[in-house]
Amino acid sequence: MALENLKSLKDDMVSKKWTICSFVFNYKEIEYIVLVKRFVGAEKRIDQYALVKLHFMKSDNLNDDLQVEANKSRLIIEPKVLREYFGIECQENLGNILHQFTEYLGGVIPLAVPEKTSTIEKNAMVQSLSKSDSEDPNKIYCTKVRRNPNRGQRSEFNSDKTKLLRGALFKHFCNTPEISFCYSLDSTKENDDATILKNFANNDSM
Repeated sequence: MALENLKSLKDDMVSKKWTICSFVFNYKEIEYIVLVKRFVGAEKRIDQYALVKLHFMKSDNLNDDLQVEANKSRLIIEPKVLREYFGIECQENLGNILHQFTEYLGGVIPLAVPEKTSTIEKNAMVQSLSKSDSEDPNKIYCTKVRRNPNRGQRSEFNSDKTKLLRGALFKHFCNTPEISFCYSLDSTKENDDATILKNFANNDSM
């Protein structure tokens, strides 16, 4: 199947507890950042046969984007929308051309969550995770951690955002899901790991 790598990639995301990952896709001399999103929390499945959501963003303008549900065999989208976004000319054999496009895309989809991501990929993922968590996407400065009231669980989006931005800090609380990470728009309010851990220990013992 054209997009069969998506099944393996999704399974690896579940295994490693990621709601999102990314890869780079080049087509017609344009570079796209492609976010692969699982249907969790605010990410709702529209088509019952969809496996994941693919979020295409032009790397020179992340706001120029297209979100598409997909399964192992196809992109679930109107051909006209796909054609116009990727600049695919309308021809008599359009069906074949769109199939070739899907096959080409399938060839670059990784089988597992990539171990390394570029800065622009990380920025795109953080932006997406913040929106999914109903947060301002510009809140990227970690200020503290807090224990959720009534032992509420932190969102998977909050976990992933912190894995990307503050990986070492996340490891301290990876097995404590009732603790969430707090972010600010103000860079001057950001604290280093030692300060965050010290403040949490002091407040938690009160």
